[in-house]
Amino acid sequence: MSNEISIVMGSSSDWSTMKEAAAILEQFGILYDKQVISAHRMPNEMFAFAQNASKEGKKVIIAGAGGAAHLPGMIAANTVLPVIGVPVQTHALNGMDSLLSIVQMPAGIPVATTAIGVAGAKNAALLAIQILGISDIKIQEKISRYRNKMHDMAVESGDQLV
Repeated sequence: MSNEISIVMGSSSDWSTMKEAAAILEQFGILYDKQVISAHRMPNEMFAFAQNASKEGKKVIIAGAGGAAHLPGMIAANTVLPVIGVPVQTHALNGMDSLLSIVQMPAGIPVATTAIGVAGAKNAALLAIQILGISDIKIQEKISRYRNKMHDMAVESGDQLV
């Protein structure tokens, strides 16, 4: 199986957030690749990546970015693949700048946008897995087991309150 999911980020400092998406993909046994592609500092590489992703067997792109956070939208504008944007928490505006930059896409160029930071990275991976699961019953079963485990952990944590 090829790497059907790509995790991209605007800079290496985003890895502290995006590694959480990678951890979820690894937990599910999903192959992925990861790389830094800056929308502002590496525009040619970004365009080439987005335009060739489908030809290279990618099915979903998870793009994390902070600040101006143009990476997810610019990738989405250059591919027909689903793009999931992860707003990376920033120092200046605590990630609100990233969130608003990613979520405010013009009609016709969608980017599925998750929460700011680590929770968003984890949910981006889970959403990407669910997208792959549309055509793979084994992935759907893994997702069901994952959710059942979360349920059981929540019940157990409540039982400890008694």
